[in-house]
Amino acid sequence: MNASPNISAAAVRRPTRQVRIGRVTIGSDAPIVVQSMTNTDTADVLGTAMQVAELARAGSEIVRITVNNEEAAKAVPHIRDRLLALNMEVPLVGDFHYNGHTLLTKYPACAEALAKLRINPGNVGAGTKRDPQFAAIVEIACKYDKPVRIGVNWGSLDQSVLARIMDANARLAEPRDAGAVMREALIVSALESAAKAEEYGLAGDRIILSAKVSSVQDLVAVYRDLARRCDYPLHLGLTEAGMGSKGIVASTAALAVLLQEGIGDTIRVSLTPEPGGKRTEEVVVAQEILQTMGLRAFTPMVTACPGCGRTTSTFFQELASSIQTYVREQMPVWREERDGVENLTLAVMGCVVNGPGESKHADIGISLPGTGESPAAPVYVDGERTVTLRGDNIAAEFRAIVDDYVERKYPKKAASAV
Repeated sequence: MNASPNISAAAVRRPTRQVRIGRVTIGSDAPIVVQSMTNTDTADVLGTAMQVAELARAGSEIVRITVNNEEAAKAVPHIRDRLLALNMEVPLVGDFHYNGHTLLTKYPACAEALAKLRINPGNVGAGTKRDPQFAAIVEIACKYDKPVRIGVNWGSLDQSVLARIMDANARLAEPRDAGAVMREALIVSALESAAKAEEYGLAGDRIILSAKVSSVQDLVAVYRDLARRCDYPLHLGLTEAGMGSKGIVASTAALAVLLQEGIGDTIRVSLTPEPGGKRTEEVVVAQEILQTMGLRAFTPMVTACPGCGRTTSTFFQELASSIQTYVREQMPVWREERDGVENLTLAVMGCVVNGPGESKHADIGISLPGTGESPAAPVYVDGERTVTLRGDNIAAEFRAIVDDYVERKYPKKAASAV
């Protein structure tokens, strides 16, 4: 796209409609849901089930899997069964392109095992085949009572819609720029496809929309307009966000603006994993976007100073990293056993300037000695100084203080609730 849209703020409320996906509710006043997607070969039942389980343990509340051929379609029920055997009831979403109508018709067990179907209007079929193939998927969704995400993507936009919008634009006295035309085509494709789905029998409260692009400014503009023009829950995500800090920053920049305005009911951060990197990183980033914005809480957050000339030792950095890793590793257990522990706040500070003050603001904080300061690390619990740590075992002793606090502050759930 060759023109950046104006992204002046215009708050939009979340939709009144809610959609149930397995055990998860999205839309209206329901919590904003974190989604992710596997990158395994879906035909590999064990490998896919293990990655779904890993993503779910990291906090992904819905997981999408590719269903691109017969082997993948046949594998879906077995993947679900393996997850159930692991006591994992995370909803699975089937991602269909080109041949979804054929696969779902031929393998009804696949349709039945999935919690939601994702259809891309640009890849459902061309010409005279488009509507019948789209209708076939919708009819299967109706038969098995499955919600559908109609997911438009600027990399695979329905060319017939784009051509129609371009022709109409060319007839205007003052034609819009190419970027505006592309954005309008994305929105029209999503809305017209949703209207057709309802014509074919799919209830309006079984539809979710998305319209993904890879440009931050365009994503904000598209979703603001889409939110004004419909009452369907919206799935947010910057498509092909990229690797590492670029992907994280771009996704955060786009999603934060929209979420702040009340736009978005589910989110995914589409990171390209670093070589050997964990797929779960996209889940962590999505959670941290929501948690740092105060929209949800997923895991105890660690405040840590960036370091300066007063903190030439790297010990406080190592402690902050180890504590953040420790609480994330503990969260799957804590989440099952205890209510509210995700709201715990921790501070690991590197010197006397802000250390004591920041430590007092957190539930548990430690102020480590800076360069030239007394080799003592006061610990604050609920704003009160409780102990001063010294020596070589500060990290282990501080973790023990965290464990003790969790044990006292967040009592175990009743056995029936675990």
